[in-house]
Order: sequence, then structure tokens, then C-alpha cells
Amino acid sequence: MTTSNDRPPEVRHRPVMLQRCVELLGPALDAPGAVVVDCTLGLGGHSEALLTTFPDVRLVALDRDRAALRLAGERLERFGDRATLVPAVYDELPAVLARLGLPRVAGILFDLGVSSMQLDEEERGFAYARDAPLDMRMDQDSGLSAADVLNTYPPGELVRVLRTYGEERNARRIVEAVVRQRAAAPLTSSAQLVTLIRDALPQAAKRTGGNPAKRTFQALRIEVNGELAVLERALPAAVDALALGGRIVVLSYHSLEDRLVKRVLTKGASHTAPPELPVVPERYQPRLRLLTRGAEQPSEAEVAANRRAAPARLRAAERVREDA
Repeated sequence: MTTSNDRPPEVRHRPVMLQRCVELLGPALDAPGAVVVDCTLGLGGHSEALLTTFPDVRLVALDRDRAALRLAGERLERFGDRATLVPAVYDELPAVLARLGLPRVAGILFDLGVSSMQLDEEERGFAYARDAPLDMRMDQDSGLSAADVLNTYPPGELVRVLRTYGEERNARRIVEAVVRQRAAAPLTSSAQLVTLIRDALPQAAKRTGGNPAKRTFQALRIEVNGELAVLERALPAAVDALALGGRIVVLSYHSLEDRLVKRVLTKGASHTAPPELPVVPERYQPRLRLLTRGAEQPSEAEVAANRRAAPARLRAAERVREDA
């Protein structure tokens, strides 16, 4: 029998809002020698489309997941030296570009969240619908696992993680149950955690909002991988790396990510002049021009074909001014 992990990447992964991403990046990638950075390579669907659509473009692609780099590398092999794949977290973008001798680039894409590969591989522990070890690390060679967090964090710190990163109203109830459980034996599996959460929540909390474990799993994943801290560093660095006329496109999958993206792009699209100035000098003019009106969402047809696209929110901007 063929499992989901045996299928080729192009079958296992449907890139979210693919045509819209290509359309928004396109005007910046038509110039000869243009470089585009895919900061979240995953299984390479967006990268493949960009390399195919723009035959002269050069791709630099980052991912911390070495399994993803290997599979995407096979998928992009036919593009030869037009594609440079780098094992790195996306807040390392400035160092990667410096090492490659690329001070500025024409386009940057972020497709945030968990890749299809990570969700589909049960042993990674990202999906609450399957029983698996509580790992959730995007880079399985380093850092604390979700089990480490659950079994070693002080109760107050666990409550903070669930409230801040999962927006979980019942964080204290869940943590109290975790503490009772780990006093008897460590939490080790996702099914064990899902059952614990279901038992800890009041009936009203189980009737709305989908799987009651969803928010806790999101919070643990963000904590384990430092996702928001990494994104907070990476977005301003990406804006700095854009050439004049360069474009950035960001796909977010939950409100915490989207709020951060909105804040960075809106700040870049606002002038920085003191309020008392009657005319805004050039050095205070906005660095960015927003390309989307708010956050764009996938079409109903795309969500029907790919349910993982449903929470996606897309924002984009163009670099319109060099720094003074």
C-alpha cells in the first residue's frame, strides 16, 4: 500500500494561494538576474512555480527541516544552479544573503506555519488527529520537544505559553491536568495529550471551535520552534533586504502571525515624520507600498480542494524608497 509519505512532493503538497503569490511577486522578477528568496521552502511548490514562470530568475530557498530540503532538492533538481537551497531558519536571512554575496533581492516569500510534510508524517507529532510522539520540532536535531516543554516547564510558564500562543481561555485548567499527569508519569504521546485536554475542559468549551486540542497544539508548536520570535526578527530583515521595486509576500495561518505581519508592513508603509512638520521630507516618506487591501483569503474553490488553505491570510508590499 502507498502511504502519504511515499507520494512525490507535488502530490503530497498543494501550495496555498499559488497563483496569487506568483502574480504579486511577478513585476519584481521580470528583470534579468532577479533573485527571489523562498524563506520557507517546505516541499518546494511555490519555488517550483516561480522558477518555471520566470525562466531568468535565481532562487535562494531556506528551510530548517533537512528532510524538506532533501525532498524539495529532488523536485527542483532540473533547475540546476538556478536554485540554491540553504539549511537555515528564516531569521538567518541577512547572514545567508551576505554569504552568497547578495546585498539586495527582488522578491521574498514567506509561507508560514507547518508544512504538509510535517503534518503528514505521524512521527513528527504536529497533528492532534493522529497518535504520535510529542515532538513538534521543525529541526529534529536540536532544541526542546513538545514533551520536554509539557513535562519540565513550571506551571505558570505553561499557562503563559497556552494563553499567549494558543489564546486558550482554559489554559489554567489544562495545565493543572498536565501537572497532575506528569507527577504520575511523563506525557509522551499526542493522543494522551488530546484525551487529557478533552477531560479537563468544561462541556461548553468542547461544543465550539473545532477540536478542543487545536489551540494547545498550536501553542506548543510555536513555543518549541520559537516561531513568533523568529518571525519578529525575520520580517524587518526581509524588508531591509529588498531592492528598490522589490516585493514581499507573506502567508500567515493564525491571528498571532497575521497581526505581526500587519504591524511590520503597515509601519513600513507609514511616514516617520514628526507630527509638527507641515511637509513630509523625502527621508521620512514610507519605505513600502501595500499591495493588498487588508489580508486576502483563499477562494472558496481553493478551500474546497485543499482544506489546509482555509486559515491562510496573505499580505504583500513593495519597496518604494531606499533608506536615507
